[in-house]
Parts: sequence; structure tokens; C-alpha cells
Amino acid sequence: MSNPRVRSESGAGRDRGTPTSPSTVHKFTQLVSPNVNFDFVGKRQFFLILSTALNLIAIVLLFTPGLNFGIDFVGGTDVRVRFTQPITAGDLRQNLGELDLPDLTVQEFGAQGKEFMLRFEPSDATTMNAVSGVITGALAKTHPGEGSFEILSVESVGPKVGADLRRRGFLAVACTTLFMGIYIAFRFELSFGIGAVIALMHDVLIAAGALIVSQTIFDLTTLAAMLTVIGFSVHDTIIVSDRVRENLRKMRRVSLAEVINRSINETLSRTILTTGTALLVLVALYVLGGPGLKPFAFTLIVGFLTGTYSSIYIAAPIVLFWSTRSKLVAAD
Repeated sequence: MSNPRVRSESGAGRDRGTPTSPSTVHKFTQLVSPNVNFDFVGKRQFFLILSTALNLIAIVLLFTPGLNFGIDFVGGTDVRVRFTQPITAGDLRQNLGELDLPDLTVQEFGAQGKEFMLRFEPSDATTMNAVSGVITGALAKTHPGEGSFEILSVESVGPKVGADLRRRGFLAVACTTLFMGIYIAFRFELSFGIGAVIALMHDVLIAAGALIVSQTIFDLTTLAAMLTVIGFSVHDTIIVSDRVRENLRKMRRVSLAEVINRSINETLSRTILTTGTALLVLVALYVLGGPGLKPFAFTLIVGFLTGTYSSIYIAAPIVLFWSTRSKLVAAD
């Protein structure tokens, strides 16, 4: 007779030594099924028309109301002041009326009407250098008592310096977009470079349009966010382009449209995870980071969303339009 105890122990040993099936290993690590097959390329005409319309609207906005430039680009003085008791913007403007500050704008910067941003154009260098003392003297007349208000910061930029920074900022965005396209064209193929440049132009225009509609201040910090958007967008485009090149070598009997569609689907999980993780951080930064970081976070949120969109619905369809399969396969 066989020993049931020995049989039981040996069975348990086999159970412990049985490797986990591949489906179990990947069950919780695959956000999107690797076999998913959304028809991104098939809907390219609709999204190209939609993107063109949005870009045209953004261009019109750039030349009509225009960007809400900060003092970095137009010159002037920004003064942040905080009060211990709530006050309205109208009362604060009236308190500073005797100073006759040119083009004065008063914007509530914090919560509960206690913190404000004063923006104006100083008449000369002396006023620019002594602005903190002048404003302190004027407010002390209507808000007596030690600690009733506090000048938090004073930032001044001359008009000539602002104009030069504005020119250099736009030049930086244009050169970054161009050289990113040249790199991708050299790294992959000309059609990929063309698609990348058009996609980056799309992202910049959409982000600029969002800044205009929301009247978000465009300063050096926002410009840095715009350049970050270009880098993020081109990185996502490179991922898709690299997968297209790999699949072209393996799927030689499949049309270019199917290869591009398959490549987008295969990188979809990575795209969602990367963009989604970044957006969670940016949303937290926008909500909790305070007024000073909101323009930066807002620009990145819009840019990351449109950068992911353009890699799928702008860059890839343009590659399909400009390319021939023989050229792409020859890149092997």
C-alpha cells in the first residue's frame, strides 16, 4: 500500500514548485490589454480637421486679445501686499489714488481679500527703486498700526529689458521646435521630422490659446513650462516612432496604416501611465501650490494633454501622408 502521507507531502511540494502562469504575472501590471486594437488611424481625418480649427482659433486669439504678458516681457513693477484685515480691490485702488501710478491694476492674489498683486508702469528709474517705500507710506495713512499690512515682494523690469526678453523667449520656442524636428528627421526619417514639427507647433498654439482664454499670466516661468511641454511632446512622439520602425521590420506584408495603428496601440499603456502620473502631480501642484505656481502648472497640464493627443492624432497621420513604405523599411 502506498503511504498517503508521503503522497500528500510530495503533492504539496509539486504545488509549491509549480511556476505562476504568465497571465497571473501580468494581471496587475497591464493597464491596457496588449491585444487592444483601437482604430486611431481610421479617425485621423476628423481629428486633423478638429485640430486645424483649434489652431486657427488660437492664431486669431494671439493677434486679437493676445497673451497676458507679465512684467518679464512688457516691463513694469509688481508689488505683492498682504493685509491683516480683509479689504476690497476697489478700496485698495482708492488708497493708492494719490500716487497716480500709471496703468495700475489691482488683482486679488490670495484668499479672503487679504493678499493683492499691484501692477503698474513706473514713470522713471527713481520711482522704480523707491516703489516699496512710496507704497508703504501711502498705505500707512489708511491702515495705521504696526503689522496692519506687509509688502511681500517687489519686482521691477524696465520696458527695454522686457521687450528683449519677449523676443528671446519666442525665439527660444521657435528654435526648440525646429531643432527637435531636425533631430527626429535625422534619427528616423524625414516624414517623422515633419510630423514632429507640425505636432509641436500644434501643442504650442493650443497651450497659448488656453493661456489667452484663461487670462493666465505669461512670464518667464510660463515660458519654461512651454519649453517643457515641447520636450514632453517630442519624447512621446519618439516612443511611437521607434515602435513604428520596429514593427515595419517585423510586419512587412502589412500596410503602413496598419503598422502605425498597431504601434500606437502597443504603446498606449505606456502613454497613459506616463501622462497620467505626470498629470496627478501637476493637478496637485495647481491646487495646492499657491497662486505663484498656478500659471506654471496650468500650462503643463494643458501641454501634456495636447502633447499626448498630438503624438497620436497629428504626428502619426502626417507620417502616413508623407511616407512610402519602401523608404521606412529601408531604414533597417
